Amino acid sequence: MDVINKYGTPLKLSYLPKISSQIQKAKQWFGEAITNNNYSGTYTYCYCTKSSHFSFVLNEALKNDIHIETSSAYDIPIVRILFENNKITKATNVICNGYKRPEYTDYICDLINEGFNCTPILDNLDEITAYEKGIETSCNLGIRLATDEEPKFEFYTSRLGFRYNDVVQFYKEKIEPNPKFKLKMLHFFINTGIKDTTYYWSELSRFVHMYCTMKKINPDMDSIDIGGGWPIKTSVHFEYDYKYMADQIVKTIKKVCDEEGVPTPNIFTEFGSFTVGESGAAVYSVLGSKLQNDKEEWYMIDSSFITTLPDVWGLSQKYLLLAVNGWDKPYKKVKLGGITCDSMDYYNSEAHQNLVFMPELDEKEPTYIGFFHTGAYQESLGGYGGIQHCLVPAPKHILIDKDADGNFSYNLFAPEQTKESMLKILGYKA
Repeated sequence: MDVINKYGTPLKLSYLPKISSQIQKAKQWFGEAITNNNYSGTYTYCYCTKSSHFSFVLNEALKNDIHIETSSAYDIPIVRILFENNKITKATNVICNGYKRPEYTDYICDLINEGFNCTPILDNLDEITAYEKGIETSCNLGIRLATDEEPKFEFYTSRLGFRYNDVVQFYKEKIEPNPKFKLKMLHFFINTGIKDTTYYWSELSRFVHMYCTMKKINPDMDSIDIGGGWPIKTSVHFEYDYKYMADQIVKTIKKVCDEEGVPTPNIFTEFGSFTVGESGAAVYSVLGSKLQNDKEEWYMIDSSFITTLPDVWGLSQKYLLLAVNGWDKPYKKVKLGGITCDSMDYYNSEAHQNLVFMPELDEKEPTYIGFFHTGAYQESLGGYGGIQHCLVPAPKHILIDKDADGNFSYNLFAPEQTKESMLKILGYKA
């Protein structure tokens, strides 16, 4: 309420200490798993920047001795700025993923030629040609393997990465004869994330068996990169045993390697949503209510779900939804509507039930509601500072930090988008 009273709504919050807290938890869980399983490899935490590219996110995350994973050409100028500002060094691992345009591979070559610890992860058979031409020194390479998607997915195999059957021949023909390259890493990514399912453990085991096959013919291979990430809390009923999952990942890798008689690899993870998701929130005012038939009551918010929480609209994503005030008032079943003219601009159910309950409205006091753990992807997907549906402006964005004495500080990162900025983009103003 302090923030709402100072800045008004709609607004977005970023609570920076949560980012460091998440990183330290993961490091602790994997550290314990490595110790408990007598695992000989190391653990490296990478933040995948695509979850949120904002400087305040990277600045906070990099306080925790982590490394980064990129997915776009424009990530590389960010890497350079971080280096210039002493947030990273040339020894920091920069894992470069994605299907790459020429600009991206050119930037990667420049980093490597300048001595950065940059590892391009090959996504297709032709990508290596760019590095053969552009890299003047030697470099480490990785290969992404195309995993089979979950049975309910529209496609059988991921469009990203190499087919398992192509890896050995590709290595022998393109990497082994070339003194410029060392194949150090295999990359594994499950689109639906790390889950305790037969599907996940089956795919992970298949991947580690492939690592063992490559290690036997390629002594340089020593690392695996596990993408997909851990889930975050999106409901008050959310349960996930992170410590158990870290232990089982390490245990599975060790078991397969022991069976194959191969040394265990160093483990890299790429956590994006887990790193930054739970640091974010969106807060709205209820403008008023509308009873549209005998029993469907709508609370209309002072913004739009389509523009500020596009996962809600595009993926039917559910978030932790709570009233900010009015907890002592009677609650009623409602639906939440955004102010655009789009019929899909609504939120009508929690992750654990098909209902939303909110306090009854009070003419004397505005009602505020908050969506929590919204810190990953929303600005990337919805666009930040650009044209939004029905010209609904991007809300103000507040950064919240806490010092060593437990005192909070609030800083306005960006004001609400202005009509002037929109008119300029649309061509009405110079």
